[in-house]
Amino acid sequence: MYWFSKVALSLISLLATYSLAWADFEEDYESKQWQEVEVTLPEAPKERNLVSFYVSAATSNRFYIDASTLSVGGDGVVRYVLLVLSPEGGRNVTFEGMRCESRERRIYASGRLDGSWSKARKNEWVRIQDAYANRHHAALFLDYFCPFGNIVHNAAEARNALMLGGHPDNKRW
Repeated sequence: MYWFSKVALSLISLLATYSLAWADFEEDYESKQWQEVEVTLPEAPKERNLVSFYVSAATSNRFYIDASTLSVGGDGVVRYVLLVLSPEGGRNVTFEGMRCESRERRIYASGRLDGSWSKARKNEWVRIQDAYANRHHAALFLDYFCPFGNIVHNAAEARNALMLGGHPDNKRW
């Protein structure tokens, strides 16, 4: 009987310790809020650094990422300069961030013709939608930077995905 009581007390002690540790973990996990790192605006895109990527057959626009600006931050954000060219000659340059964890994107700044940046008026994260005609953010999320919702490990992996026409983990054989 003494042996049984000793084992029972040990189990109770172990369960109590485990419960306290789990409570500390949950409290710690919930209290840590995501914090974005400070962002520095890159140089204006250079033609030699542009890598095109496919969006869909529903658009005649051409889409490019300036590969030299690709980064994966410690905050879990893929940052890049995006260039969109319309067949009519329109040009849209933005410096953006993408959070794979929350499926969100953000525009930090828009490019001017002189190569300078204008900070974005809307300073917020927006959910990435897979809209049929204008789905370049969804393409970047699904096919290049966030395979299966997981962030690429580094800028080299993101560049490689762009060069290959899609992330290797997304290839369907």
